[in-house]
Amino acid sequence: MRTDPDTEEGRTGTQMVHRCAALLKLITADNRKGLRLVELYQASGLTRPTTHRILQALVTERIIRQDEKTKRYHLGSLAYEMGLAAAMSFDLRDVCHPFLERVAAATGDTAFLTIRSGFDGVCAGRAEGAYPIKAFVLDVGRHRPLNIGAGAVALLSGLQDDEIERIYQANSKRIARDYPTFNVKTMWERVEHVRTKGYFINEVLEVQDIRALAMPIFGPHGAPVGGLSVSALKKRLSGHYLRDKLQVMTEAVREIEAKLKTDGRDEHA
Repeated sequence: MRTDPDTEEGRTGTQMVHRCAALLKLITADNRKGLRLVELYQASGLTRPTTHRILQALVTERIIRQDEKTKRYHLGSLAYEMGLAAAMSFDLRDVCHPFLERVAAATGDTAFLTIRSGFDGVCAGRAEGAYPIKAFVLDVGRHRPLNIGAGAVALLSGLQDDEIERIYQANSKRIARDYPTFNVKTMWERVEHVRTKGYFINEVLEVQDIRALAMPIFGPHGAPVGGLSVSALKKRLSGHYLRDKLQVMTEAVREIEAKLKTDGRDEHA
């Protein structure tokens, strides 16, 4: 049965939507740090009980999550998945493609873009450098568990710890079957390295003597939207080669993130 918006029930339902949206906007604007209950009800002008009731419903639906230690609220996994779907309006692959080509040209190696699809990382783009020995560790469109691969782990590092654990548990059987050398302890070490240094170097599981260098790409609201990586022979990811590639990739990621912010403002102008 449809609800007439002019009835008491319709007005109440519409009011609840507006209240949910107001709280989500506040959390989105400060998602990296998160917001406490008191901050949310004071900023929204809602009462404490009403705010708490709405927040708990949003947590149940995985639209937001509450950190067990800090008690702060952050966007949840469903919000992230919805954001990925919405992101197709500006098509992350189209935004990143010229930067992939620039990275490949500057490094001589193969550059990749990885995005998230549920519990998987998906290769959404690839560009080839001029170095004669190619490291084609991923084909465009290939799915792997989000815990596997340099670009995927770089993306993973931008998520909250409980979401990373949820993804790992969901993928554990596949990983044990298809990637027997995978080590969960090493995964967490790489996540922490990315968070501290902004990048990490990965030993490619499927191909010997190949390494990958990866960095996360963050969207306008602070959520990770992709991972940029290059794959090369081990000797090409050490010493001055590594320093040069880090500089090229850092500049590319910075420009991609700036363009995503600009495109987002243009869409809402």
